[in-house]
Amino acid sequence: MTQFDTLRAKMVDNQLRTSGVTAEALLAEMATLPRERFVPADRQAVAYIDDIHWLGQGATRRFMMAPATLAKMLQLAEITRDDAVLDIGAATGYGTAVMAGLAATVVGLETDPGLAATASATLKDLGITNATMVAGDITALKRASFDVIIVQGALASVPDAMFDHLNDGGRLVAMIRTNGVLVANVFVKTGKNIAARGEFNASLPALDQAQPAPEFVF
Repeated sequence: MTQFDTLRAKMVDNQLRTSGVTAEALLAEMATLPRERFVPADRQAVAYIDDIHWLGQGATRRFMMAPATLAKMLQLAEITRDDAVLDIGAATGYGTAVMAGLAATVVGLETDPGLAATASATLKDLGITNATMVAGDITALKRASFDVIIVQGALASVPDAMFDHLNDGGRLVAMIRTNGVLVANVFVKTGKNIAARGEFNASLPALDQAQPAPEFVF
């Protein structure tokens, strides 16, 4: 085993399984996908730490989610091989790549065009053919719709525009600030109705870094 193979195995056993991630297809995907390919070269040695990786500088900097938080959100989404998935806040594309191993198709949406281009190149290099990257905000999707939407960044509430891209019966998973606490919520769309349930607490930066980061309180 290489150094990264060992680190990847430890991530699955010590971070994911101990956080309650039990979905075997998800664990298998994260046990094989080279996370080190999705971080800057100077961060590869710590690619598998259970923490976020900041990307860029300034008020609009982006980030890559911690493995356990991402895995727990994906487990809530219950992605199947028939699903079309939207990954909002895709950054360098790691989450998009994980989802591609679980779904029929995935679109990664990233506001930073440089990161979107990097993600697209990495996905191509890894031979992932059922995932594509789109640079821009939600309006760049035009009329596309999805069975599952994952939001990689905390929100105060889910914008109607996101729900507009969710198919009937679809699931949207996002971290929502509720009374100062960030809670992972699953939203299920049935006709014009949206049902929500909160599942777990976690710490996550805001999706839009130009806005104040949501506060996390234990």
